Amino acid sequence: MLDIKFICENKDLVVLGAKKKHIDFDIEELLSLDNSRRAILAEVETMRASQNTTATAVAQATDSEEREKMITASRLLKDILQKKEEELSLVMKKWQGLMLQVPNIPDMSVPEGVTDAENAEIRTWGEIPKFDFEPKDQVTIMENLDMVDFARGTKVAGFRGYFLKNDATLLNFALWQFVLNKFVAKGFTPMMVPSLLKKEPFIGTGFLPQGEEDLYKTQDGDYLAGTGEVGMMGYYMDEVLKREDFPKKFIAFSPCFRREAGSHGKDTKGIVRVHEFFKMEQVVLCEASHEETVKYHEELTALSEEIMQDLKIPYRVVVNCGGDLGLGQVKKYDIEAWVPSEGKYRETHSASYFHDFQTRRLNIRYKDTEGKLRFAHSLNDTALASPRILVPLVENYQNADGTITVPEVLRLYMGKEIIK
Repeated sequence: MLDIKFICENKDLVVLGAKKKHIDFDIEELLSLDNSRRAILAEVETMRASQNTTATAVAQATDSEEREKMITASRLLKDILQKKEEELSLVMKKWQGLMLQVPNIPDMSVPEGVTDAENAEIRTWGEIPKFDFEPKDQVTIMENLDMVDFARGTKVAGFRGYFLKNDATLLNFALWQFVLNKFVAKGFTPMMVPSLLKKEPFIGTGFLPQGEEDLYKTQDGDYLAGTGEVGMMGYYMDEVLKREDFPKKFIAFSPCFRREAGSHGKDTKGIVRVHEFFKMEQVVLCEASHEETVKYHEELTALSEEIMQDLKIPYRVVVNCGGDLGLGQVKKYDIEAWVPSEGKYRETHSASYFHDFQTRRLNIRYKDTEGKLRFAHSLNDTALASPRILVPLVENYQNADGTITVPEVLRLYMGKEIIK
């Protein structure tokens, strides 16, 4: 959420930001409603002050006739005030709804574009493998090695259902332990965060109201999160933190759920796009400084790249275009791993920063060096998303005989060098 004062003073900038993100937002409606809100609020405050003055005068009145006149006038004012407060409540509800739709302003370095096809490559790492045989796809490899069961997954869980088995299960636990150890060693606080959450953290992180169609909702009005970022950011909502404790760095593990609305026909086979999965998410809170935020954004991205380099999986980093940014994101990098069977890179990690967009909604503040309350800045980045990461891993490490070589950094956890 942007500050209404900032919106009023930087109307053109907000309009340009929405245009760059290709988000349809009527700023004139918001500004007009804000003027009405301010006017009604001023009337309400004037009436409340008048009512307080009258109440004091009634208490001090000695003339009974004059006292009755004041009481009658106070009752009339109370009736008018009640109606005006009801009007204010309706205006405030609509105003708050529009405020939640205002997109954050993307950084100047964000390229123009409408879809992820227009994201700009900024670097690549690793050599694309050259096989002396026809490489198989993830489904074939894993089914041949009895690592996955899609038929029973569909029978039990429906469309996009799956069971991971045997070495696929061990490989997942090896990856989680490897990544967790790495981030704990780098000073991140390990957290297991809930996925079944109240509505407020979703509004605070920007997943509601715009992204509701992709969320699973319970009969009690709660939601299932598609990333640990939601629960982790809600951890400090409505709190004032200590500036000296920044940056706060977390590695948050959670089950995740996405309806994949709008993805009909995409990645219907395999484990790239599923409804239920697991993530280890990097989440950082820092001081309200653009320079600090940019520094941590690069740092988080580098840590995700380090994981891919340790696993020796070829990848590229792209900076997302305006149309591929979410409502609250200022800038975003995607890491895309090479998938041999498709002959292209596929996204495995996303690193974003938001400035105070999320923390303003969640009311996460701190006192700066002058004692002034300020909203913190927030960032997040995928550390590991599974089972998706298994796709580039098994395809890049496949052998002609159908076996898979276990990446060196995982052998300690797997207890083997070859999956066969």
